Amino acid sequence: MTKLLLATQNKGKIKELQDLLLGLGAEILIPEDLDLDLDIEESACTYLDNATQKATAYANKSNLLSLADDSGLEVEVLAGAPGIFSARYSPKPGANDQDRRHYLLKQLQGHARPWSAKFRCTVVLAAPGGETQFADGLCPGEIIPEERGEGGFGYDPIFLVDKMGKTMAELSMTEKNQVSHRALAVRSLLPVLDAHLKTVLDS
Repeated sequence: MTKLLLATQNKGKIKELQDLLLGLGAEILIPEDLDLDLDIEESACTYLDNATQKATAYANKSNLLSLADDSGLEVEVLAGAPGIFSARYSPKPGANDQDRRHYLLKQLQGHARPWSAKFRCTVVLAAPGGETQFADGLCPGEIIPEERGEGGFGYDPIFLVDKMGKTMAELSMTEKNQVSHRALAVRSLLPVLDAHLKTVLDS
């Protein structure tokens, strides 16, 4: 069976991606399976460039087809912040997800609701040697001032998904993988991924 490496150490992302890629006909690997622990500085200015850095680094190190994503939360009244800095959006050293949520809500104090927002994701598929392809996904919604739900990670408990009446953290995995930014990006890339896997099998 052809192998596909998920180029991330984020356990929440791994769980979502594994579910999205069920039935693909590939053996889905994570860095831990290969004892890979790459320290990749996400220093680019776009989701695409950050995801490309990760996918390319893992593909070249493992010599396997690798899938990476970069994603972020963009809040309208904060001029699109935290954006690409979503995973580092807190002045507190060693901040966790809850710290970042609290910091975001603090920045929103004084701004009239609704706090319109969107999750954005770019997924990149990299082959060993440098060839890359990508797809984007977008999920609209709004930030709410109280946390709801036990699922997901990051900003999911305070992100109310448009037209669903639930936060991202209240959705089942099946529901989340129908509407999330990451799911939409991955599904857009599936035909490309499937073609890559068939090429490998035929070679």
